[in-house]
Amino acid sequence: MCAEKIQRLIQASILGIVMGFTASGISGEAGMLQIAFLLQFGMMVMLAIAGLTGWCPGLIILKKIFPSCEEMNTKGTN
Repeated sequence: MCAEKIQRLIQASILGIVMGFTASGISGEAGMLQIAFLLQFGMMVMLAIAGLTGWCPGLIILKKIFPSCEEMNTKGTN
């Protein structure tokens, strides 16, 4: 598995957690809505920074642990 794919899976997991916190908040836990808002806002800020500058700290860390998809495609191990 390559770093970019893992990053997308992590983003999907975070969005799922936010959805769970939102559902808990709607059912009565007021603090959960605040947590969901903060997580969602943090995700939006990180994606905006990555989109505008091309700099993503999470992807930089993942590329130190896992190979990038480009490296895997050039090696033919995808």
